Amino acid sequence: MKAVLLAIALALGAGHALAADAEVLRIGVLNDQSGPYADFGGKTSVVAAKMAVEDFGGQVLGRPVEVIDADHRNKPDVAASIARKWFDTEDVQMITDLTNSAVALAVQDLAKDKDRITIATGPFSSALTNEACSPTGFHWVFDTYAAPRGVATGMIDDGAKKWFILVTDYAFGHAMQADLTTTIEQKGAEVVGAVRAPLGTADFASFLLQAQGSRADAIALANAGTDMINAIKQAGEFGIMTGGQKLAALAMVISDVHALGLQTAQGLVAATSYYWDRDDASREFGKRFDERTGRMPGMVQAGTYSAVLHYLKAVDAAGSTDADQVAEKMRELPVHDFFAPNGTVRKDGRMEHDMYLVEVKKPDESKGEWDVYKVKSTLPASLVTRPLSESQCPLVN
Repeated sequence: MKAVLLAIALALGAGHALAADAEVLRIGVLNDQSGPYADFGGKTSVVAAKMAVEDFGGQVLGRPVEVIDADHRNKPDVAASIARKWFDTEDVQMITDLTNSAVALAVQDLAKDKDRITIATGPFSSALTNEACSPTGFHWVFDTYAAPRGVATGMIDDGAKKWFILVTDYAFGHAMQADLTTTIEQKGAEVVGAVRAPLGTADFASFLLQAQGSRADAIALANAGTDMINAIKQAGEFGIMTGGQKLAALAMVISDVHALGLQTAQGLVAATSYYWDRDDASREFGKRFDERTGRMPGMVQAGTYSAVLHYLKAVDAAGSTDADQVAEKMRELPVHDFFAPNGTVRKDGRMEHDMYLVEVKKPDESKGEWDVYKVKSTLPASLVTRPLSESQCPLVN
């Protein structure tokens, strides 16, 4: 009899533990933590997500909120397997970051079938809210439409009429190339050549020699992370900038500049959604983040914080974690935080917000390790966001 009672007690205890565990609302941060984009978002994006949860109060609808994370290793099949496990066995309600466009597209499609939310903060492909849009998928920070509109437009106006594009050979690079080409042609400039390099390429010599030989006014780097850093370093070794050609770093983040150093990166122009020293609110978040991580946040980390905070606000407003109800509230509620003081979430899932045109400082202009940008101008949301009239997203029509 004692053995039977003990078994029942253990079963009841396990049942209560499972019930309690089921009450936890889990958010997943799925990104590259060991490859070329590990410093782009990586483990520090997980910290940003946890900061958002803490600032919200640590719970929503009476349920504690937990952040879990994993490394997708830039493989869509690995990412989809992790996401499926999270959805099916760990009751993850939302996945964010998703650095790597091919990964993001795969996970967003899976989440749509599973009635879960995705908020992409790390990938850039505009397909996420264009032809591949999802009723439960959102894109928060930056995309391949914003890059050429924010950077190339200014450079063309300054005289860069001939362009060569160095493209990372997967979904992000292809989308960047397509959107950049459209912008260049609309501005009356010309693409004189393009070349695609595999993700993770270490030696860019042959690609850069083609770009140099094209005699283009500007060489656009449609890559990111370690790939972009290596390309910029090697461009300097070939004397591309000193030879009169300009480099357009279309997907540069602050950690890239930090890795390159101002001596190498000075003069590069980029568009960013966030800079820690832009205003008081940005500085306040930057200081808290630095205390947690030992570095300043880039736009991906800041955007992940904003995305998680907005998601929790939407859950609270919906009174439910049901994906359709939460998605509706995410579109209804304004985004108002240090990252996007006047953001709006559109029908296609794109969070529309201002961006900033920045130039990397010269070494003698910098006052500290992370004092790397001069903010040249504000890029209004209307300039850097694809008009809904041009959208291929079925949700728009």
